[in-house]
Parts: sequence; structure tokens; C-alpha cells
Amino acid sequence: MSQSALKTNGQTDTKKGIQYWWKIVAVMFLGWVFIYATRTILNPVMPNIANEFSLSNAQLGLINSVFFLTYAFAQVPSGSLGDKFGRKYILVPGFILFGLFTGLTGLAMSFAFFMFARAIAGLGQGTFYGPCYAIAADSIPQQNRTMGTAIINSGMAIGTSLGYITSSYLTLERGVSWEIPFYIMTIPTVLVGFLIWFTVKEKRRKPVNEPSVAASAPVEKVKISEILRNRNIICTFIMSFCSLYGFFMILTWLPQFLQTERGFAGSEVGFISSLIPWASIPGALLFGYLTDKIGRAKPLIFLLVPIAAISIFAVVYIKSIPLMVIALIVYGLTGKLALDPVLISFVSKNAPQQGYSTVFSLFNFVGMSSSILAPYITGYLTDTTGSMQTGFFLAMILLVVGFVAMLFAKEDRTKKTAA
Repeated sequence: MSQSALKTNGQTDTKKGIQYWWKIVAVMFLGWVFIYATRTILNPVMPNIANEFSLSNAQLGLINSVFFLTYAFAQVPSGSLGDKFGRKYILVPGFILFGLFTGLTGLAMSFAFFMFARAIAGLGQGTFYGPCYAIAADSIPQQNRTMGTAIINSGMAIGTSLGYITSSYLTLERGVSWEIPFYIMTIPTVLVGFLIWFTVKEKRRKPVNEPSVAASAPVEKVKISEILRNRNIICTFIMSFCSLYGFFMILTWLPQFLQTERGFAGSEVGFISSLIPWASIPGALLFGYLTDKIGRAKPLIFLLVPIAAISIFAVVYIKSIPLMVIALIVYGLTGKLALDPVLISFVSKNAPQQGYSTVFSLFNFVGMSSSILAPYITGYLTDTTGSMQTGFFLAMILLVVGFVAMLFAKEDRTKKTAA
């Protein structure tokens, strides 16, 4: 759908009381809430699953690695298909698919079926990112884009907290079976999928250009090879990979780290793990606002990344529990969830509008490739060294690598209009 059409929709909705782009922000926010809730219900109960299926730490990490493998695999195809046929026609079926297979995960009677269900759930989730941000970029006015994206991204934080608290309270605190949180998340997830379907105003696209398209303004197909020749986008891809590696290492292993190396138990695990996503909400909103205000992303990237790296170091190497909690909060304020809106804004200024879905899917594919590696590598290092500290240290080093990559990106103060 063109921007002009979406502006017309926005004006119509203004008369009714709510602008269209705010509706898009709201439903995409809910989308991230249940994507992350269905991801993180697993992490606090990983020791329970390990006991049931007799798994090592490396095998536990492999559960998330397989999930993110199929998730990453779906990124580029879903983005390209979304640009070609219509974004919601790709996003919504995948969303409902992962909701259903979240429930089926709880029915697993063997480790093989458990892995299969998680793989299909990951495949379904993989259709969300590119179409989501393409719809958002088309719908949200440019002067509000980073802030709108930050609000959408805050759903990740709410969902992470919801997943952590649900499974840690029900299973670790109340002693119910680890399967129950998977069942609980299924129904609201499927309902949100239908809500997105009825909210997004987009017609199914035809696979060929319409005859009515003016010859003076042809719709050009965006080639992946052209995207990969854009230095700014490549630098941002590297930064995203490094940032997401640390985030998904922490997302996967922090609950077990708190149980095995810091002595926490029960709902305390979920509460302390939730400090990161809750702290990220004001961080994302603040830095999203500042990015829109100053019209530049790099200064904020250079501020956030070093602080996030230091806070990861502090989590494992500071023995004081209060200082560790402070370090987790600082990471939430400055880490991946706060950095994402800034990076997305930078990508949107350097990407052609007609290929938004493809570019954002490729951006997320590169970033999420690290999520395939982080759970397994951290589990392997834990089995090898007997401690999770090495895994945290590697995450810190990769943030430094991403910081160096962004030194090579160029940015003007004046915002570019994608063309």
C-alpha cells in the first residue's frame, strides 16, 4: 500500500478519533508482546526440561538454536513475499501458526517432538519482523517513525517479562507442570493474529506490475545484491548481529545463571530477569525520541553500546547482588531493546522504500543469525568451563566489534527520504 493511501486512511481514522498509524503501532506492539512471551516461557523452566529429557547444557542451548534457525531462515523469503503479495498476507498466517505450535510444544512426549514443535513455532515467528516494520514504515509519519518504532519494540520488553514471570511463577513457585505456560499462551496469541488481520488495511498485491502504474514512475525491484553494496546498511547489519548475540545469550541463560550461580529460586528468577525488559521501555522511548529530535542515530549508538558492554561485564564479575541488579537495569536501559529503534531508523533512511520489507527482513536475518549461535555456544562453554562467565564475556567482546563497525558508517544530520 502506498504512503498516500495510508495517509488517506490516517485522515479517515482521525475523524473517527484514532489515526491509522496509532492502530498499527498498537497491534504490532501486541504482536511483539506474544512473540517474546512465547519465547521466554521456556527459559525459566529449562532445568525442568533438562531433567525430564536428560539433557546437557549444550542440548538445552540447542533448543533455542533450532528455534532461531528456522526463524532466521524465514526472514528473507517472508520479506520478499510480503513486498510482492502483501505484508499482512504473509505475517498473519505465520503468526497464527507459531501460536498453535506453542501449544503443541507442551504436548511433547519426546525431545525430538519438542524440537520439531519449537522449530515450526520459530518458522511461524519468522514471518513477522520484515512485514511488521515495512507496514510500520509505510504507516507512521517520518517525524514520528523512531518513536513509533520504539513503542512497537516495547512490546518485546512486556512480552519478555510476561513470559519470564508466567513460567517462573507457575512452575518454579507453584510447582505446576512446565507444559502449562505453553498452553496458556496459545489462545491470546492466535487472537492477536486475527486482530492484526482486521486492523491492517492492505489489499492483496498482484505478482506483476499493474498496467495503471505510470510509465514515468515504474516500480523497481530491489535486488539483495544492491542492498549488500550499501556500506551503511552493512555496518548496521554487523552492529545488529553483535547486539543480538548478547541479548539472546542473556535472554536464554540469565534465568539459569541466577539459579545456579547466584542462588535465586522461585518467582525471584522471573522478577530479576524481568528487570532488563522493564528498564528497556523508558530507554527505548527516550533514545527513540532523541533520534527523531536530533535527526541522527550514530551519536546515540556510540553512547549506548559501550555502556551495554560494561554492564554485561558487571553482571557476572561483580559479586554484590545489589550491584548486579543495577548492572541488569543499566543493560536494559542501553542494550538491544533500547538500541533497536535507533538501528531501525538508521536502516530506514538508507533503504529504498519499495523494498522495505525485504531490507528489514534481511536486517533481522543477519541479526537473528546470532541467536542461532548464542544459546548453543554459551551452553557448550558452560559445559566446558563449568561456568557461564565465558559466555557473558564473549557477548561483551562482540559488542565492541559492532561498535567498531559503526565507525565506518556515514550519516548526515539531515534526514534522507528513502527512494
